[in-house]
Amino acid sequence: MSTLTYAVNDSMTMLRRNIKHALRYPAVSLGPAMMPILMLLLFVYAFGDSIGAGLPGSGGRDAYLEYLTPGVIIMGVAAGAMSTSIAVCQDMTEGIINRFRTMNITRSSFMTGHVIGSVITTVVSLVLVVGVALALGFRPDANPLEWLAAAGLTAAIAFAVAWLSAALGLISKTVESASNKPLLIQFLPFLGSAFVPAGSMAPGLRWFAEYQPFTPMTETLRGLLTGSEIGNSGWISLAWCAGITLIGYVWSRSLFNSSTKR
Repeated sequence: MSTLTYAVNDSMTMLRRNIKHALRYPAVSLGPAMMPILMLLLFVYAFGDSIGAGLPGSGGRDAYLEYLTPGVIIMGVAAGAMSTSIAVCQDMTEGIINRFRTMNITRSSFMTGHVIGSVITTVVSLVLVVGVALALGFRPDANPLEWLAAAGLTAAIAFAVAWLSAALGLISKTVESASNKPLLIQFLPFLGSAFVPAGSMAPGLRWFAEYQPFTPMTETLRGLLTGSEIGNSGWISLAWCAGITLIGYVWSRSLFNSSTKR
């Protein structure tokens, strides 16, 4: 077999390992869905009428649910960063990596398995989030092609976040620190257009919200699902995904290679 075939087979083996861990501990793997669901329930029922009244159109709770759900989906993607960081840190600090060093496996398969496994568990968590939103009355008007584009964008964001989270797990010395380092990633959607339009914010915060990565991602997903204006947010979102993926991949590969040479 070729080197590429060995790498793919080893990566699939590591992926199966991570999927088995996720199935064995569903509370951990599906935990990232809980916070977005709670935020969805809280903001729709506690603040939906008042915030929705300021939105274009008829306003009200139903209008706010349509506006909020894409932002909550993006929040669910960001929430998966913690579990990825913790999983990588656990493997690096609990000794399993020393066993992998003695095996004839492709070096890159360890990180690839973690990242793809993270994307899969994140997508499963988002299915729960969308299911709750639909139960609350969310009615997207996307056609099949737009649904496919929304799914692809969500997977691309999850892939980028997973690589960056893996690097954060590699630089962490303990599981506790690995759980704290991704907090900035999880907090960024709150400072974007997930809950309210960026244009309604104070000038300094509005500038930050408009130029941080999760705002164009949220606006693109919102446009695909609800038919709102996307503009150039789609291309900006893809550029952010590519940049974050590249940074996370290069950083995590460098950290992993240096750690396994010790």
